[in-house]
Amino acid sequence: MYLLRPLPLAQRLLRPLAISLVGALVLLSLSVGRAAAEDPPPEIQEHVLQNGMKVLLWPVQSIPNLSLYTFWHVGSRNEAPGITGLAHFFEHMMFNGSKHYPPGAFDRTMEAAGGSNNAYTSRNLTVYQDWIPASALETTLDLEADRIASLSIDPKVVESERGVVMSERRRSIEDSNTRLMLLQLWAAAFIAHPYQWPVIGWRSDIENWRQEDLEAFHERYYAPNNATMVLVGAFDPDEVLPMLREKLGTIPAREIGRDVVTVEPVQRGERRVILHKDAQLASVAAAWHVPQASSEDYPALRLLDLVLTDGESSRLYRRLVDQDQTALSIWGDLGEAFDPTLYTLFAEVRKDASSAEVERALYEEIDRVAQEGIEERELQKAKNILLADFYRGLSTLSGKAQSLGDYEMFHEGWRHLFSAAQDYEKVSTEDLKRVAAQYLTQDNRTVVTLVPIQAEQADEKK
Repeated sequence: MYLLRPLPLAQRLLRPLAISLVGALVLLSLSVGRAAAEDPPPEIQEHVLQNGMKVLLWPVQSIPNLSLYTFWHVGSRNEAPGITGLAHFFEHMMFNGSKHYPPGAFDRTMEAAGGSNNAYTSRNLTVYQDWIPASALETTLDLEADRIASLSIDPKVVESERGVVMSERRRSIEDSNTRLMLLQLWAAAFIAHPYQWPVIGWRSDIENWRQEDLEAFHERYYAPNNATMVLVGAFDPDEVLPMLREKLGTIPAREIGRDVVTVEPVQRGERRVILHKDAQLASVAAAWHVPQASSEDYPALRLLDLVLTDGESSRLYRRLVDQDQTALSIWGDLGEAFDPTLYTLFAEVRKDASSAEVERALYEEIDRVAQEGIEERELQKAKNILLADFYRGLSTLSGKAQSLGDYEMFHEGWRHLFSAAQDYEKVSTEDLKRVAAQYLTQDNRTVVTLVPIQAEQADEKK
């Protein structure tokens, strides 16, 4: 259930209203995106329950199923030194018993009703996902209401799950060279903001969480007025809204502490980390500070990433993998975030090449974009990719629920989902040139290089 990184944006981005969207894929063009991106579907409803919980309702009668997503405004950014990893830990605990449902009963009850579930934690959010037949809605709301109102934080279960999280940390971080590099990257790039620690937490913090730490964290952030629930599928809003008010709206609201106020200082010089580890190949990870998802520059940065890294015709693939043959792979990541975040590039170095060669070529290509710009056809390709994902995402109930919640959380309200295509269409080649020159600079850069221990030992014997 744990995700170190958010789901790839290409799977979650820009899903406007649509009926028969699969067929619309054949008609992809910017003009189609423009026509579909004006106004939200009138059937979408927004309500705030009496306790402050926000509910977004999108009735879609295509199949007799529902997707119920609950977005909690709590992630690892809401932690502090000594209690890192608690947001992710509660993702586990929320499935481990409440007043009327003992440990394991949540999954058993939902599965017996024909449903399934999952959850993920990021630096910004914790999201719980239920996929159910329409007939199971009342049962699912009972399950959700019980764990929101009466979660059990039993010390014995806490100790059991602490061990589970430690094992998960070893698998996902310590045994993965790529994840370990990214951990070092974020820790070096941020010196003040809580994005600096890993979502799963530092090992020593996990080992030393106290019962009172867990209870205080849950009391502070798992208040109904700190959540947004999104329901998409075959239902009648006039029937569902009274049910939501009865089952969820009666859970008492609580005071929520102030949100993160720390602003990361401007980086004024390159930072470098060298990681020595058992590995077959060297790798390079470079990252730059960029604005949050609600920024006006976010669309241009997202398109720039596609121009640089998406597919074999992208600039960095052609240069590093095809032309120079110094890298085996290259990928980029620009996640959605509440606060200024990182744009990351990661390259795996070929055995007969060096990290320095890969870095040099990578920066040369970025500088070329910043100085010379890109061709219109490259930008059009990137926009077409986004439009394809725009429609493909909305072909499922789950995609609709995820997108509606993402835009509510990250993009100043769910209604912006339906103007997003226009925002991307407006981006010009000059915009990509400008953001490359403004953000992808040497002084704003943090670099982690993985040096295989085997290679070091071979060099020492020469």
